[in-house]
Amino acid sequence: MRRIIALLVIIAAATTVVWVFSHNETRDSSERIAVGSIAPEFDATTIEGKKVRLSDFLGQIVVLNFWASWCTSCVREMPLLNDIHKSTSSQIETLFINVGESKGTVSEYLKDHNFSFPVVIDVTGKISTAYGVSALPATFIINGEGKIKEAILGEITDFP
Repeated sequence: MRRIIALLVIIAAATTVVWVFSHNETRDSSERIAVGSIAPEFDATTIEGKKVRLSDFLGQIVVLNFWASWCTSCVREMPLLNDIHKSTSSQIETLFINVGESKGTVSEYLKDHNFSFPVVIDVTGKISTAYGVSALPATFIINGEGKIKEAILGEITDFP
């Protein structure tokens, strides 16, 4: 009798695991942002206290980068992204979304590396969730119409 109960428990557990993974995979794939779709709107405040909305940048290309200072790939791509920020024309806006770190940590990181780009801290994960970001770094290039032109998951070694 114990063997039968143990076998039923194992079968129930295995079925539950398979259902959870298949359900999450389906849900995650439907929530991913597709190239060509409208970029999710968000309201945020930069660490300097400036209010920003994605819609404020309609008519411009927006480079939206999700990162964290503990992320090795993020740290490696930062000098390139900082150069892009410094050299871009008025038609291109860069906005960096730090995922989950404190304002003090982010400010110290920027100061230590002489980076001057605008940073929003996504403490609650609301913005990264809206974009389906599940790993860092992640970069989205949004065209002047507010549509995602390109999604780059992983480290950028050369800007497109």
